This record gives sequence, C-alpha cells and structure tokens, in this order.
Amino acid sequence: MAPADMLIEYLPILVFLAVAGGIAVLMVAASLIVGKRNPDPDKLAAYECGFDAFSDARSKFDVRFYLVAILFIIFDLEIAFLFPWAISLGEIGLFGFCSMMVFLGVLTVGFIYEWKKGALDWE
Repeated sequence: MAPADMLIEYLPILVFLAVAGGIAVLMVAASLIVGKRNPDPDKLAAYECGFDAFSDARSKFDVRFYLVAILFIIFDLEIAFLFPWAISLGEIGLFGFCSMMVFLGVLTVGFIYEWKKGALDWE
C-alpha cells in the first residue's frame, strides 16, 4: 500500500476537524458581533464566593475552598470507578466485588473522618 493511499484514509478526519473548527470560529465570531456588551450592576457583583468580581487576582482564598475542592475530587473519582465496576460486575466475580468493597470501605472511613473533624461544616 502506497503512503499516499494510507494518507487518503485520514481525509474524512481532516474534513471533520476543519468543519468543527470552522463552526467553532463562526459561533465565537457571531457571539462577539451580535452579543450585547452592557453589563448591569448585578452582573458585576460578587457571586457566591463573596469576592469582588474585578479585584486583584492574587488575593488569598480561605483554605476551606481548597478543602471542599479536594473532597469533591475524591468523591467524584469514587463515582468514576463505580460505573465501570457496576457494568462489569458479572464478569469480574467475587474478587472484583470484594476489591470494590475494600475500596468503598476506605473511602467511607475517610469520609467519616472528615465529617468528625468538621471539614464538611461551613461556618
């Protein structure tokens, strides 16, 4: 098989990428052209975190923000491991079931520890 024949097989992928890129650029350009640029005071107000929307970007955050983010990542990864395990449970048998129970047990112990330490309480 000639190199040109092998490269022609990638043509549909290149066409797809070109069309997708063109549509993305078109949408961004359309939103810049058509969109209104008159934010009201509510839009410029601080949202959820309590910090001003346009202040120094190097301001310090409370450590609780990082703690909540880390806890979210931990439990989000737990769910990411549960879906494939639940789908393949019939194939992996008792060993896979016991392994996941140990995994969930460790996460549960960690969750209870965090709960008892008060890391989940927001003052």
